[in-house]
Amino acid sequence: MQILKTYYHPEIKTLENKTVFTRLATRSIAMQGNSILLLYTQRYEDYSLPGGGIDLNENKIEGMMRELREETGAQDIKNIKPFGAYEEYRPWYKPDFDIMHMISYCYTCEINNELGQATMESYEIKNGMKAIWVNIHEAINHNKKTMATSEKKGMSIERETFLLKLIAEKLMK
Repeated sequence: MQILKTYYHPEIKTLENKTVFTRLATRSIAMQGNSILLLYTQRYEDYSLPGGGIDLNENKIEGMMRELREETGAQDIKNIKPFGAYEEYRPWYKPDFDIMHMISYCYTCEINNELGQATMESYEIKNGMKAIWVNIHEAINHNKKTMATSEKKGMSIERETFLLKLIAEKLMK
């Protein structure tokens, strides 16, 4: 899959003499017209693509479908196609490693307009995460504003905003 961008968090000055672990993840791109299915996270005041880590013994497509179902209640997931991968290096705040190298494999797909019941993890619920169909341009503008003005922004907002801009550019008619 084509690498769309490699991003280094501003705190990452070098990988030399650092302990790095790699986390593989997926992101789902489900659109209907100008609307895209995103997760709004109250804690970080941002929009993000549904997705998350790939489990052991799970392939990328299985992981993408599982995460999309869990986080949004998506049904009838079909017509899955690769969009590209986003690679990032960011600080890791646990003592076992210095840096996390995350590769997010992004896929477009079609889903049923009606969402079923999401089964989010406790931290996702605690962070106020909810699935919502939103105009992609409104989501991009919202994230840009959060990046410029909010103290609450999370580490993934740069990735998510980059991907949303690219999706709008490449997939919007």
